[in-house]
Amino acid sequence: MRERPCEGLLLGFDPGERRIGIATAAPLLGCANSRGWLPAQGGQPDWDQVATLIAQWAPVAIVVGIPYHADGTDSTSTAAARQLAGRLHGRFGLPVYTVDERLSSREAEARLSERRRRLDPDAVHGEAAAVILETYLSQQGAA
Repeated sequence: MRERPCEGLLLGFDPGERRIGIATAAPLLGCANSRGWLPAQGGQPDWDQVATLIAQWAPVAIVVGIPYHADGTDSTSTAAARQLAGRLHGRFGLPVYTVDERLSSREAEARLSERRRRLDPDAVHGEAAAVILETYLSQQGAA
């Protein structure tokens, strides 16, 4: 098991071509909360908006979902997600962890449909980021 932050907030990202889902989690609680999404161009966010989030939430670490195909091979979005993770670390100097995000969007859709009659497609991005954070926490034995 790799070392992980035991105190402080985690900030999670669900990378996408046009939207990047955002969520926060406290490792001691083991659950995450959607914080919506940021617009992206070509999988890259507006870095000023990310800096605002970092300043607002003051995370101790960042978790980024990495998309793979069902068989575990790289998808067309895998390289862009890894690049996002690297840039987050380079720009903000925080530890950045990655998590296999296969099926996170489906899980997010299922969660949202249980809570609402009508599914807001934009809400899926933030909820998927929450799923990614909870996956990370469970892998670390925190949930």
